Amino acid sequence: MRMRRLGRTGLQVSILGFGCGAVGGLMVRGDPADQEGAVARALEAGVNYFDTAVQYGDGASEQNLGRVLRNLRPSDAIVGTKVRLPPAASGDLSALIRRSLEGSLQRLGLESVDIFYLHNPITREGSDDALSARRVLEEVVPAFNQLREEGRIRFLGLTAIGQTRALHEVIDARAFDVAQVPYNLLNSSAAGGLRQGYPGQDYDGLLNHTQAAGVGVVGIRVLAGGALSGSAERHPVASPPPAPIGSAPTYEADLARAGELNPLVTDGYARSLSEAATRFAISHSGIATILIGMATIHEFEQALAAVKRGPLPPAGLARVEELQQTFVGRAP
Repeated sequence: MRMRRLGRTGLQVSILGFGCGAVGGLMVRGDPADQEGAVARALEAGVNYFDTAVQYGDGASEQNLGRVLRNLRPSDAIVGTKVRLPPAASGDLSALIRRSLEGSLQRLGLESVDIFYLHNPITREGSDDALSARRVLEEVVPAFNQLREEGRIRFLGLTAIGQTRALHEVIDARAFDVAQVPYNLLNSSAAGGLRQGYPGQDYDGLLNHTQAAGVGVVGIRVLAGGALSGSAERHPVASPPPAPIGSAPTYEADLARAGELNPLVTDGYARSLSEAATRFAISHSGIATILIGMATIHEFEQALAAVKRGPLPPAGLARVEELQQTFVGRAP
């Protein structure tokens, strides 16, 4: 398994991470034996980053991952989990953050966690469950730093969802060590911005900001919640189709656009659309590790095989740009 440096953390993480989210569903609703088998296989293959959150199955993912890691006792597992503050959170955010972390550590069976992420959207002004960039920097960061001083977390993370300018502001402040960034074949604007008229949120080169700030990047939504899996069918363990992040307004629209990327397969650049999506995501050197949600061990094996084939070749990346160009001018 190839390893990459996770920004200024100095951590060396496997280029393929193990996503424990609710979309794939294995670590939330899967059979316990399958959960343990998948994690054991991942460790055997060299995967060392495991990503979970209290929101995944209302704590079930953390609890299941904790049980499996206690059973397997890996020496080098890196674990990340998250806090999502309630809508219109007011008052002392530090108390809410601390309470969430304590619950996560209890479910994971850990004394500390390697990366602790803020999972709320970040906007200029803040609303509902979104936090303003100001509150993130002035309230969340000090609370996270206090937990770091106490040895409860090692590194500060955020999920890069929300308004682009607010995300840039927070990243540029260099207060966070790691960012989870949406990046896939349907919207790769984090690498350099969108062409005029391209449907989707313009992340306007967010990866340039993370690299300049020394922030490590975890690539998320690599398969666009399953739309880039090459099939409209969803495994019984998987969640219903999730709301897209940064791409089309609906999952159905993402699925339709994904079908138009099949020339990557017919032209011989990948053996499947999911392989093309996986290899595309690891083609950007600014992304340290990617998360692939899974419902079965077989789906992990597919992701592993794709990663082993390496990044898409230059001709494949050029073909991606040609295909993406066909989306320009369409309705969002």
